[in-house]
Amino acid sequence: MSLVGKRRKSRELAMQMLFQGDVGKQTPDEVRKTFWETRDDVEDDTRGFTEDIFRVATAREVEINGLIEEHSANWKLTRMSAVDRNLLRTAVAELVGFPGTPAPIVINEALEIARRYSAPESINFLNGVLDAIARARLNS
Repeated sequence: MSLVGKRRKSRELAMQMLFQGDVGKQTPDEVRKTFWETRDDVEDDTRGFTEDIFRVATAREVEINGLIEEHSANWKLTRMSAVDRNLLRTAVAELVGFPGTPAPIVINEALEIARRYSAPESINFLNGVLDAIARARLNS
């Protein structure tokens, strides 16, 4: 698998970890314990980047949730689908935690994952929210 493929897989797995914690009302430690039990085929570098994104997303949860709500045109996180909410959290975690990754790459990767997991009508919403957050961070 190419580096691009590994990175996308990491982002997808991080979103799934956040989804599991969100929907299952599990702590980050509980998610880590159960999430990897059936995924012994994940390469170490893919797992490492997944854990890095998950760590940023959970450690900076309040900041990330605030950025999402601030830039989502009056949408509360609780009104968003669980998939969209956690996909946004994953992408924003990468935007704030890994400033060396260009925002367009983070956004495009999130939209590719959304095409697999989200409803088609979510794509424009996700793109708009992520673009607004990236622009706001550039101007701050």
